[in-house]
Amino acid sequence: MKLHLASGNAHKALELQALADALPASRAIPIEIVSARAVGGMPEVAEDTGTFVGNARKKALALRARLPADAWMLSDDSGVCVDALGGAPGVESAYYAGPQGDSAANLKKLVEVMRAVPDGQRGAQFVCVLLMVGPGGVEQVFEGRCEGSLLPMPRGGTGFGYDPLFVPTGFTQSYAELGDEVKNTLSHRARAWAKLAEWALRSALR
Repeated sequence: MKLHLASGNAHKALELQALADALPASRAIPIEIVSARAVGGMPEVAEDTGTFVGNARKKALALRARLPADAWMLSDDSGVCVDALGGAPGVESAYYAGPQGDSAANLKKLVEVMRAVPDGQRGAQFVCVLLMVGPGGVEQVFEGRCEGSLLPMPRGGTGFGYDPLFVPTGFTQSYAELGDEVKNTLSHRARAWAKLAEWALRSALR
């Protein structure tokens, strides 16, 4: 089964393919994540709906215009929601420091904003919405969450975005220190993907 990913983020495509490849053979349908680059690139999309689901839907529908009617689109919208900030940056996570979408600037801003927040009040969660759009207007939404807290300063050299700042509950290492193999067993995206894979299996998609 081919899923055309409505994203220009190469790291995200690799992460989703790794999740697909890691499914147990007895529980898996072969899934290939096809980058938007394969069909001319991802169209520009204003992520302005105010919700993860709404933004994911806009991205999927934007890519659909470049694909055959029988194609399946997969889109992702995700972010970190910080308790002390009332859930911010949330859906604005990718553009927290400005419209340029600079990951390093976003991370730096969150560190600064949270500088005076004491331990015990630094709770946060990563949220991921995966949305599939298929032939005939079929739409399915899958949400995954990972609870945790924010470090005072980034730690770790792997991952991307806010990974170096986020420690999942039950761990002492950040997403970026845990590495992709461990992260992909517990992350918000992994949990959303597990729901998608279960639905795909039940639906016998090919």
